[in-house]
Amino acid sequence: MGENVGGFTDPSDGVLTEAAAVFGLLASPARLHIMWALSQGESDVTCLADRVGGALPAVSQHLAKLRLAGLVRSRREGRRQVYYVDDPDIVTVVRVTVGQLTARSQQVPAPVRRLYEAGV
Repeated sequence: MGENVGGFTDPSDGVLTEAAAVFGLLASPARLHIMWALSQGESDVTCLADRVGGALPAVSQHLAKLRLAGLVRSRREGRRQVYYVDDPDIVTVVRVTVGQLTARSQQVPAPVRRLYEAGV
């Protein structure tokens, strides 16, 4: 454990490495969109592909990575594989982050938003 500053103890290197890996997986807009969709409720790969506008094989690959990382789980329902987020903390992180950024994007005046989008 690290130093205690302001009542907070720094996390271990292992925890920081694991957190960075999770944030790295969520850094992909496609995977973040999938996590956003799954934070609203479970779904199969076909519905997810339709919702996020991705090709079925690409969405399947993203789901495989998310599943290997332990962010997503699945279960079989007949011939369908149904995916869901089993960790309420990840759901909270995704919902709060995306929700806050959505709210901010709607508050920024249009000229400033255009400059931001242009990378200025």
